[in-house]
Amino acid sequence: MKALLVIDVQNGIVELGDFTNELLRMENIIKDFKASGNPVIFMRHIDASEESPLCRSSVGSELHPSLKDYADVVIEKSTPSSFYQTELSRTLDQLGVKQLFLVGFETEFCCMFTAIAAFDRGYEVTLIMDAVGTTNTERSYDMPGLRINDFVSKVLGWSSVIEVINHVKYVEAYKTQGL
Repeated sequence: MKALLVIDVQNGIVELGDFTNELLRMENIIKDFKASGNPVIFMRHIDASEESPLCRSSVGSELHPSLKDYADVVIEKSTPSSFYQTELSRTLDQLGVKQLFLVGFETEFCCMFTAIAAFDRGYEVTLIMDAVGTTNTERSYDMPGLRINDFVSKVLGWSSVIEVINHVKYVEAYKTQGL
């Protein structure tokens, strides 16, 4: 079975940039998974610091209203890896999931760490590169010209163990052939 993991689509992240295209792609992919009866699991990052926009009591930590109603399961996490000290592995095992598709936010942290951790646990992993986004920029890393999504996608793709595709390839390879 396949499952879609929607990582950190929360108010405190979405409000920090223009993620209109990413959110639309995520919604289309979610609808595909729902239509095929495959589970859609949302990860919700919770920070311990009360100053964080993702602290438990803040509106920023809540799932973004454009997608939250699609969640079959919501699992909280407190590190970049969706697997570390969470119920994700057990949930996936109970559902019989063998392949994970990843979309969401904080590409270079939460998406990348989760993709690697999923592979380490034996899952087939597919990252949909234009359905992920980050609040960071080339300025965040003092690396002029850095395109974070492209860099992470290349690194994961070069690994030869994590499939990295764009939305068009996803539609061709998975939607048209049936999830």
